[in-house]
Amino acid sequence: MKDFLKQRRYDKAYLRMAKTWASLSHCERKKVGAIIVKDGMIISDGYNGTPAGFDNCCETNSGETQWYVLHAEANAILKVAKSTNNCVGSTLYQTLSPCKDCSKLILQAGITKVVYISEYKDTAGIDFLKNAGVETVHIEEIDENGE
Repeated sequence: MKDFLKQRRYDKAYLRMAKTWASLSHCERKKVGAIIVKDGMIISDGYNGTPAGFDNCCETNSGETQWYVLHAEANAILKVAKSTNNCVGSTLYQTLSPCKDCSKLILQAGITKVVYISEYKDTAGIDFLKNAGVETVHIEEIDENGE
């Protein structure tokens, strides 16, 4: 039980970091943040937004998300791909559960655990990960004290 409580404290701390990272997003509709942790160290981070070199406007004039906007977890995984590190055996912390497309990236990257705050409107992504044996943890309440 003591190990569970200690892990939960860490989970909530990383989720708070993901929320802070989400605040960097220029998207109006939804701001999402992601942190990847491996062996007790943060190896990557990301938030949803446009590719490097593009205008930071994520939505069309009618309010729809631009097709080329990258999701937070995709950005975090792509950052790892550019580094000397890898995601095998890591944990992904994110403010919103992954969509179907990002779930495929998560599984293929070797991430073994996903911890998230809010559930995406379509649960097919998280269902896919569960069926594939990826541990998923939904933590709705995260306060500033880590309790």
